[in-house]
Amino acid sequence: MAKTIMVQGTCSNAGKSLVAAGLCRIFMEDGYKVAPFKAQNMALNSFITKDGLEMGRAQVMQAEAAGIDPDCRMNPVLLKPTSDKGSQVIVNGEVVGNYSATEYYEEKDRFAIEAKKAFDSLAEDYDIIVLEGAGSPAEINLKEKDIVNMGMAKMINSPVIIVGDIDRGGVFASLAGTMLLFDDEEKALVKGVVVNKFRGDVEILKPGLTMLEDIIKVPVLGVVPYMKLDIDDEDSLSEKLKGPASNAPIDIAVIRLPRISNFTDFNALEYIDGIGVRYVDNKRDFGEPDLVIIPGTKNTMADLIWMRENGIEAKILKHSSMGKPVFGICGGYQMLGQDLEDPYGVEHGGHLKGMALLPHSTIFGKDKVRKANIGNLSNVDGIFHGLSGLEYEGYEIHMGKSHGQANIINEGNVYGTYIHGVFDRQDIAKTVCEALMKEKGVDTSHLEAFDLHKYKMEQYDLLAAGLREALDMERVYEIIGGKKNGKE
Repeated sequence: MAKTIMVQGTCSNAGKSLVAAGLCRIFMEDGYKVAPFKAQNMALNSFITKDGLEMGRAQVMQAEAAGIDPDCRMNPVLLKPTSDKGSQVIVNGEVVGNYSATEYYEEKDRFAIEAKKAFDSLAEDYDIIVLEGAGSPAEINLKEKDIVNMGMAKMINSPVIIVGDIDRGGVFASLAGTMLLFDDEEKALVKGVVVNKFRGDVEILKPGLTMLEDIIKVPVLGVVPYMKLDIDDEDSLSEKLKGPASNAPIDIAVIRLPRISNFTDFNALEYIDGIGVRYVDNKRDFGEPDLVIIPGTKNTMADLIWMRENGIEAKILKHSSMGKPVFGICGGYQMLGQDLEDPYGVEHGGHLKGMALLPHSTIFGKDKVRKANIGNLSNVDGIFHGLSGLEYEGYEIHMGKSHGQANIINEGNVYGTYIHGVFDRQDIAKTVCEALMKEKGVDTSHLEAFDLHKYKMEQYDLLAAGLREALDMERVYEIIGGKKNGKE
């Protein structure tokens, strides 16, 4: 069975996903076969594995860092919010239904059994499992049926390290307070804490670290600096929204839908020199973009109504009437069609007219489409006609089927596809950007394709190097039970 270490955080966005990813990378570099695991994840960003099963993208990122293929055992329970009070529940990669918060809580024991089975199976195949918690482990009103923080740690007797975010302030209080709310069994599992996102001179911090260790009775394993890394995690979209508008020659506006999903679809475009990608959630900021992208969403009809009511739909229709390109992905593709029918109340219920920019219509059935998708784009015309014949690799994950569906369809300069990750291939992203630049008269002689995979690997290497320098890795290895077989 695998050795384990669990990374929990004092709060959401403390950095536990990236610390877990960094540990995965370090253990992999040291010669171990390592996998990530998160018993329960709540996120709208998901991924379809090669065998057609669904899992959260945070564990996909960590699997990439570990140098292995994503496996739904790494995230056996995934919750995809459909409203403020309910979620679609996915267990072992398969949808089991839509649950209210109360209904899910009542079924927690069943889901705990499934999480444990998935972990046990994964642990048979790997040397080390790096587990990640969720939110805060000190939510005392939820501890009774917790399956992702200390509940999971106790289930498998895993050592735990707690990550605190000093950048938001109050890190000593949050670490000490978290320990205070643990019972004796939970405290015994905590083997160290990490101060994350530090800016400044560590020497000034050291007296506080010594006092903290006296209070919580566990060691500080390290102080991780605020690292300027470009790695996707569950909170990466919120960071993008805080950034200033780009002054790049080409302006791409992505509609910031209320239930936006799989926003990683646009990363490959952001990295190309001369391209600016910004997120728009009101008509005042719409501007005059060169390309509008309508992304995926967990509720197509509700988000189309939102666009209709706040005036963004009218802006897109005017943009399209001027011959400027619009690109819809998944839910965005469904919105661009003629009609949307939801006879079973799968997402919103009823009938809704689409934006009528593409000829298809969509009917939401009870079954979810989940599949990896690879092939060649065909019969593409308009501004992006250069896409025809290019090979793509991505995945589909959606409720609803659209009549006349192809890997990509277009009417003039309006394009739609169900394929997530369609821009990830270097030549596809370059072709799209080159077409936009030529249309605007921007010089393309220096335009180069961007190797997204190579870039990701470089970022994981930088993350691992930063953690190695910041953490007492000898102590970390002691926590998980020591090195074995002479591996370094």
